[in-house]
Amino acid sequence: MDLPIAPRPLAPQGFDVVGFGLNTIDLIAVVERYPEPDSKQQLTDFVERPGGQTATAMAACARLEWRTRYVGRFGDDARGRLARVSLEEEGVDLSSCEDVSAPQPVSLVLVDGDGRRTVLWSRAPVLNMGPGDVEAGAVTSGRVLLVDCHQTAAATQAATYARRAGVPTIVDVEKVRPGIEALLAEIDVIITARAFPEAFTGVSGVGSALAALARRFEPALVCATLGQEGSLALLGGTEIQTPGFRVPVVDTTGAGDVFRGGFIAGWLAAGPRPQAEDVLTYANAVAALKCRALGARTAIPRRAEVDLLLASR
Repeated sequence: MDLPIAPRPLAPQGFDVVGFGLNTIDLIAVVERYPEPDSKQQLTDFVERPGGQTATAMAACARLEWRTRYVGRFGDDARGRLARVSLEEEGVDLSSCEDVSAPQPVSLVLVDGDGRRTVLWSRAPVLNMGPGDVEAGAVTSGRVLLVDCHQTAAATQAATYARRAGVPTIVDVEKVRPGIEALLAEIDVIITARAFPEAFTGVSGVGSALAALARRFEPALVCATLGQEGSLALLGGTEIQTPGFRVPVVDTTGAGDVFRGGFIAGWLAAGPRPQAEDVLTYANAVAALKCRALGARTAIPRRAEVDLLLASR
């Protein structure tokens, strides 16, 4: 089925995609089993890696050879410098970012022997941006804008600027927060975590809840990521189920973020008449390959790797 919307053909400042949202440093602790209270066990592995929803999606787009800009704030400590350098090394433009006198946000990610994860996080409030901090020229400088749902009012302002400029908008939404309804009203492609549609709408069943979201906000496409099962999308009243790809799973941290990056990359590559099934399948492939190593970005694939996996199916 045709996606009824395509990326903007031309970007005045030369970017294919702009992302507005969070970046973090992930402290990933691997254990054989999820710990019981008052227990001790030896770590299987422990790594410190860059992460964050939007920043990771932008790293995926850059690694897939699209011109990418990230807009956000970094802490001014050593971890903040690591987060910044990690994106610069991927070729992501950071000219609209700023450093703030605060510790870099961190996430403690506990990964058990089955690859499941639990996330604990810390973020200084001074790092959060408000609507008045959003620069219209920065968030409208690409062919597509991605926002996440954490700085909800600022993300809404960014999406509003983009839509006024004719830039299609995508959201990575995982949790019901104050202001989410206003944000979703400015979004063309809604991509949610598995639990969000039911939590937000109160409707049972992912498919039925996606339909309720579609009726309420009338996006071009609404989609839920389903982990190893792939994704379920709704387009023009028709459900599109795209199965996941089987790869050796080490860590699922960031897989949903990379799915968004893969969706954008597949959308940009699809030309003036993008086929929803092809774009979603591409996103599934990119997200699956990401799971081969510890960390949100460590195993984000190159184009050739994605093409090889797609050819194998």
